[in-house]
Amino acid sequence: MNISRCVRSGIAANGARRAPYRVHNEPGTSKLHTQSVVHSQSRLRHEATCVRLRSFYSSSVSDYPRSSRSLRYPRWINTRRNAGQDSSTQNILLNSGEDDPGRSSSSSSGSASSGGDSSHGSGSESGTPPSSSSSSSSSSSQTSISKQSVPEFYPQVLALPIARRPLFPGFYKAVVVRNPAVVAAIKDMMKRGQPYLGAFLLKDENTDSDVITDINSVHQVGVFAQITSVFAATGKDDKEEGLTAVLYPHRRIRLTQLVKAGSGQGTAVVENAEEPTAELPTPPPSPQPSETELTLEKVSVDPKHSGGPLQTAFLQNYNISVVNVDNLVTQPYNKDDQYIRAFMSEIVSVFKDIAQLNPLFRDQITNFSINQVASNVFDEPDKLADFAAAVSTGEVGELQDVLEALVVEDRLRKALLVLKKELINAQLQSKLSRDVDSKIAKRQREYYLMEQLKGIKKELGMESDGKDKLIEKFKERANALKMPDGVRKVFDEELNKLQHLEPAASEANVTRNYLEWLTQIPWGVHSQENFSIDHAIKVLDEDHYGLKDVKDRILEFLAVGKLRGTVQGNILCFVGPPGVGKTSIGKSIARALNRQFFRFSVGGLTDVAEIKGHRRTYVGALPSKIIQALKRVGTENPLVLIDEVDKIGRGINGDPASALLEMLDPEQNSAFLDHYMDVPVDLSHVLFVCTANVVHTIPAPLLDRMEVLEVSGYVTEEKAVIAEKYLGPQAKDASGLKNADVQLDPTTVEQLIKYYCRESGVRNLKKHIDKIYRKAALNIVRDLGETVLPEPSALPSVTEPKPEDSAVESQSPSSNAPTESTTSSEPPSTAKSDEEERKIVTTEERKPLNVPDDVHVFVTPENLKDYVGPPIYHKDRMYVNTPPPGVSTGLGYLGNGSGAVMPVEVTSMPGKGGLQLTGKLGEVIRESAQIGLSWVKSHAYELGITKSPSDQFMTEIDVHVHMPEGSIGKEGPSAGTAIVSAFVSLFTKTRVNPDIAMTGEVSLVGQVLPVGGLKEKILAAHRAGITTIIAPNANRADIQENVPESVKTGIRFVYVEDVKEVLQEVFRGEPITDRWKETFQAP
Repeated sequence: MNISRCVRSGIAANGARRAPYRVHNEPGTSKLHTQSVVHSQSRLRHEATCVRLRSFYSSSVSDYPRSSRSLRYPRWINTRRNAGQDSSTQNILLNSGEDDPGRSSSSSSGSASSGGDSSHGSGSESGTPPSSSSSSSSSSSQTSISKQSVPEFYPQVLALPIARRPLFPGFYKAVVVRNPAVVAAIKDMMKRGQPYLGAFLLKDENTDSDVITDINSVHQVGVFAQITSVFAATGKDDKEEGLTAVLYPHRRIRLTQLVKAGSGQGTAVVENAEEPTAELPTPPPSPQPSETELTLEKVSVDPKHSGGPLQTAFLQNYNISVVNVDNLVTQPYNKDDQYIRAFMSEIVSVFKDIAQLNPLFRDQITNFSINQVASNVFDEPDKLADFAAAVSTGEVGELQDVLEALVVEDRLRKALLVLKKELINAQLQSKLSRDVDSKIAKRQREYYLMEQLKGIKKELGMESDGKDKLIEKFKERANALKMPDGVRKVFDEELNKLQHLEPAASEANVTRNYLEWLTQIPWGVHSQENFSIDHAIKVLDEDHYGLKDVKDRILEFLAVGKLRGTVQGNILCFVGPPGVGKTSIGKSIARALNRQFFRFSVGGLTDVAEIKGHRRTYVGALPSKIIQALKRVGTENPLVLIDEVDKIGRGINGDPASALLEMLDPEQNSAFLDHYMDVPVDLSHVLFVCTANVVHTIPAPLLDRMEVLEVSGYVTEEKAVIAEKYLGPQAKDASGLKNADVQLDPTTVEQLIKYYCRESGVRNLKKHIDKIYRKAALNIVRDLGETVLPEPSALPSVTEPKPEDSAVESQSPSSNAPTESTTSSEPPSTAKSDEEERKIVTTEERKPLNVPDDVHVFVTPENLKDYVGPPIYHKDRMYVNTPPPGVSTGLGYLGNGSGAVMPVEVTSMPGKGGLQLTGKLGEVIRESAQIGLSWVKSHAYELGITKSPSDQFMTEIDVHVHMPEGSIGKEGPSAGTAIVSAFVSLFTKTRVNPDIAMTGEVSLVGQVLPVGGLKEKILAAHRAGITTIIAPNANRADIQENVPESVKTGIRFVYVEDVKEVLQEVFRGEPITDRWKETFQAP
């Protein structure tokens, strides 16, 4: 059922039955035509019939008993004519013949009697109505229709608190009443023909009550409203839980006194009845009051009547709120006032703006304007302000301010403020809606166009559907490749399977990905190799300085490939300390051979699937790294560099090192089987190059498949040349000083290498040179300032707030003047154009600045400290002068690839023959110390420590061996000769020359065994100023061939095979050596 139509019809019928239209003969009034009367009568009959047909109205009041004659007088009738006028009135009932008396008497408004009854009612129990009721009827012979009248003064009413928003005169609202006492009182009021109450807005929105217990709990200004229709409010299980009443406010009133405070729970909740009530017909307006009635008038209550006024005395029987009220009348105003007209024009303009943005708001205004048959609300300023507040969704306090305003100009200003905020909200909603709609419309449009384009191309034969196109693409790829027969067979099977699968099937996606990989492997695609030796020499010399042994081995490798026509079956492994250029050597080889280069690191790798690939059954499965490399480079013969092969891990997902065996074995990798591809892939054309820092952590089977090339560290001269030719220019260019006069003195580089960068590689040296040039750049910019090196002008800021954003954030206009109303409402097109203007591309390539030619920077050893800080290494050896007995000098190899001069200190103390070792020594070096002490004990008599071979030695003393710099771990057997020399020096009380350094492993019988890292050790001895180095004879060839002559200059090398030779050289010229000539046998 259409509730709005029922409510509208109920209002019309309610008014017709409560106060039937009468025909008065009033002197001085114009005659109404008979056609008008007949038309009014027929319309009222139709409205009354609609009331009878509406079940919601009749169900709530049809069973009320007929009221007594005295109570059927509808209301007070005020004296508005002279008392002496003739009161002959002829009432014509307009009820249709179908309305029975019972139904007519049970209507909510009651029915009026004929003229005699209406003028003489003194015999009723409720008292005689005011005498003005008879005088209000004119004795004129002219016939006119009098519309229902609303009492001008109703001093005491039922007070109904309203929540959420106030009511405004002339605008219907539906309220729900749940308090049983209030519901009963309203029903009694409707039965008695007194359907009037006062509606006041609650101050606390959370209050839950249908009665007023405290006068301060509601706003003092409310409305005098008429109950036009009521119907039951049902809840769960269709049980009646209250009453829904449709109210029509007539005028403003002020609450003056709380006569009776009610109790109970329940609140008259204002329902959102804007939409249905907009279609309700506006009730007939009250007769125009005289000028004397436009002022605030008060009607006193007769104190003799303890129950209050006669018409509302029955309300005392209910537990409800009854209040005394005064009418509030709008102050006189001039409709032609320029401010009022300006306010009205601006309100109408804002109405139009909101109506363009909000269709619901537009319909509401249209319906209300159509139903205003009596007057045009847009021509009356006070009603226009009420209309603006009634249809808006402003704040409760602002709406109450509009209701309380009695000055028309002030009321218009407040209503305009409410409408302005409504417009801002409507603009924001419209903007959000446009943004969402534009995105959706764009996607839908693209989709429709693509579908149409696809259909057109398919009809013209220009393009097939997606699956056919995909299959055709795979066929074209396969035809361009030289697939082996086994691979081609698998390809055809998978392609045939894809043709019979639906595109949405999961298996189709797996098959499609597999075919993508299968057709992207470069079957039969090779890059043309270059085996020119001259070209290789040129490339290697351009990229690297030194490394003669490595370069010679690479040239040998290329020469064999030139003669054989291929380099298959060779897997190189470069082993050396960090920063010596192992990875860059691999790049140089690829450039020399004209091969594609691909690098991947296996350091810390624990998943065998990275080497062998995943099974296709897994989600997100991928082939192995080598298959990905072939796809990336696009050839079958690239150079693949496997970095950090000595740091490969092992976890729960398998052993990757073992998986590498198949890939790096020249006898097996011609048919490498990847788990994902599941077809043999020929890797024999791939040149594998591996890098490692150490060899002992590489698994033996894997190491056996590789040819190891040691890349030793660089000496000082080599580092200096590398810094001059490579590192310096690169750092200078990277710092923006390419054309600037910044000079790094060669002596400065030597100081940098000696005291800051002793590592075998040049990575740390590169970092320090970069730091020097960065510091120089900073000093130049600081000294020259912004005048010489100006900053280019910045682009305009793109973070300025948008006008529409500021309008949304500011919920109130800056002024209530109507002339500023247009500043807060910006057309959407203007906002869009401003937004497009702010989309500025800020990415701009900056040109480098040129340093003036008169700027000169020199980095010398004196100011080097200002650029890189204090030196890291302060001295090369601990003992410059002759040390005490028990101290010798050894040579060690550090973990960073550099050598070091390492002293060995031995002392004795009373004890029981124990040996104590300190200095963070490893297990091997501890064993070397025990071996050295055992050898000395066994040769104590020969060394002159004991007087006879049978004498006990070290029975009452303990020996302590220490190697300084205890925070640095020390490991290896090369300190054996130095430890034996320190023991002999202590026990014979003979000093060791500090210019003698030694290295070599000592066996238990005294043999000196070869060691490694001689190049770095000799370099460290050269820096420390060592003049004599004792080395194993087995390392003679290594020293003579691999150590540069510049390093060996000034050093005398003594090669030994037995520890006795070491002692003879160490203690040469000492008295103890004379005894050794007799006791030591010739080796």
